[in-house]
Amino acid sequence: MIRFIASDLDGTLLLNGAQSVDSETLEAIAKLLKAGIYFGAASGRQITSLKRLFEPVSKDMVYIAENGALVAYKDKIIGKTPMDRDLALDIIEDVIERPNCEVLVSGEKTAYIKPKTKEYHHRMTEVVNYHTTIVDKFSDIDEDILKVAVCDLSGISNSRDHFFKNWEGKASIAVSGDLYLDFMDTKVNKGNAILQIQKFFNLSKSDCMAFGDNYNDITMLDNVKYSYVMEKAVSDIKKHGNYETDRVLNTLRERFPSILG
Repeated sequence: MIRFIASDLDGTLLLNGAQSVDSETLEAIAKLLKAGIYFGAASGRQITSLKRLFEPVSKDMVYIAENGALVAYKDKIIGKTPMDRDLALDIIEDVIERPNCEVLVSGEKTAYIKPKTKEYHHRMTEVVNYHTTIVDKFSDIDEDILKVAVCDLSGISNSRDHFFKNWEGKASIAVSGDLYLDFMDTKVNKGNAILQIQKFFNLSKSDCMAFGDNYNDITMLDNVKYSYVMEKAVSDIKKHGNYETDRVLNTLRERFPSILG
């Protein structure tokens, strides 16, 4: 029996560049929650942004935020794994020096930025609707750093190899979209977040379903029985799914006809 569902956002629950969850999907999530099935948003995004995205069902959801560096349910922290501070600051300097690259530094409730361009500031505050704090120096941040994200406005494919060469093995690195690459503590990934949730709710692998489309979803897909990969995902990702789907909502309706029919 499926008791927990996790879904990635960009390219999975949110298709074709959408930045909001459609009303049909929110209604379906509400019905699943009412039926006692936990629903989780699994994303590289901050938890504050995720809660805004899923109103009015946000208060009852599970959150795998910052690619798993922060896991929460009903304002209770299930897991929190910060980066080594000195390492994070070194990575930040590398990002700043890289052409076309902007940096986003995640705390628990806000993200810290020092925009090089108006385009990036607009993107983070208006397009993806992040709660942000502008800083003069990232070393002034006085809380745990959960994640350092790179936004390469020319496309992350132009910078991916540079960052992997410099930091692979020192941090967990995940490409999380066409423009983004994330750095976390080496113990952090969506799969470990799933394990934390399974322990918290006393769930088995066969109780869980997940949807994903990108490399940062692989460990999550591997830790559930009902693993769905989007049809448009590359073949490397599809190897980690037991099923394929074109739309999360369609699959939910097929799997839960008595609840969503």
